[in-house]
Amino acid sequence: MSPEVITTPVVETAKIPDRAQSRAQAARRRKVVVAAARILLLVAVLGLWEALSRAKVIDPFNFSMPSDIWDQIYTWLTHGTALGSLGEQIWYTLYEALLGWIIGVAAGVLFGIALGRITFLADLLGPYIKVLNSIPRIVLAPIFLIWFGLGPASKVASAVVLVFFPVFFNAFQGSREVDRNLVANARILGASDRQVTLQVVIPSATSWIFTSLHVSFGFALIGAIVGEYIGATKGIGLLVAQSQGTLNSAGVYAAMVILAVVALVAEGLLTFAERRIFRWKATNSGH
Repeated sequence: MSPEVITTPVVETAKIPDRAQSRAQAARRRKVVVAAARILLLVAVLGLWEALSRAKVIDPFNFSMPSDIWDQIYTWLTHGTALGSLGEQIWYTLYEALLGWIIGVAAGVLFGIALGRITFLADLLGPYIKVLNSIPRIVLAPIFLIWFGLGPASKVASAVVLVFFPVFFNAFQGSREVDRNLVANARILGASDRQVTLQVVIPSATSWIFTSLHVSFGFALIGAIVGEYIGATKGIGLLVAQSQGTLNSAGVYAAMVILAVVALVAEGLLTFAERRIFRWKATNSGH
């Protein structure tokens, strides 16, 4: 056997780690470039906004300016708000949004999987769900305020109805898209309907469900904020309403910035949880 035949595969396999390392380095460089570009874009927008406001090209009374917004946030952080400390207002809104999100997600997954698995239920409840989904759910907030009062219950209800439908439709579609071969194999092995649902359908629909979770938490925040804006005793939404009532545009923008930070943190936590879960699924499928 000639030596060329023996050494050729060694040379080829040696190139594979080099290519993988090059791709990893390129991916890291791209992440750095994207992060830097995002920061530069934000700085450019804020700088242009500040310059136009100071030059009176845009009305600073109506549009405020980044420096005034930061001053308002700093004042709330150091001296509190008229409703109490800023942390208390953030926690109150976050509590309402989280509770509404948990209830809405649980109900959406439960009904979505149930209707996806049971055709009779889908035929029975389908028209009613379509009718309820066609109602603008924001307009339900005043009704919930009448029913449940100024406390957190009315805001939780608003968050629930906003979260339920996107989660429901994704869970429903995810349960319908399950590989029929997997279901058939599970039944051949003697699995019951309950075991098929818990061990085949729900794990297969996880990606669909997680897709809706990213959007639905933002909806939960919207539900809580709208409910507080209409009527509440505390919360970020009430801060917005009070700032608007006193024509404090910086206060309105400051509350929006705080909400954006809360939403970004929640999105980051959801993304982290999703990566951990799907890494576990990939590891299990590999074994």
